[in-house]
Amino acid sequence: MSSTPPKKTPPPKKKKPTSGRVTPKGTGSGNPARRRTEGEAVEGHAGASSRYTPPDPHIEKVTAPWVVPVMFGLLLLGILVIVLNYMGVLPGGTDNWYLIGGLGLILGGIVTATQLH
Repeated sequence: MSSTPPKKTPPPKKKKPTSGRVTPKGTGSGNPARRRTEGEAVEGHAGASSRYTPPDPHIEKVTAPWVVPVMFGLLLLGILVIVLNYMGVLPGGTDNWYLIGGLGLILGGIVTATQLH
């Protein structure tokens, strides 16, 4: 028996790595802000100014005086309704409608809290 070694296949040629670029080099980016140079101005906008422009004065928002009492009132009333419901003190005994009403009052307090500044 004559044994001949199997022919080795050459390893596959390595592909040259590509950059993944879609547009040809030198065409610039699609962002117009990146394409302009430092001294150029965008069409319709003034050029860079050498003068300091202070920021606009910040107007401090003031919360209406009724917001905080209404918020805490709704939250506490909702908790009170839920607790009294489970104690069975409310008329009609323990009822799911009291629970829903208490949760609605709590939700009203949370919504009112969004008016705080």
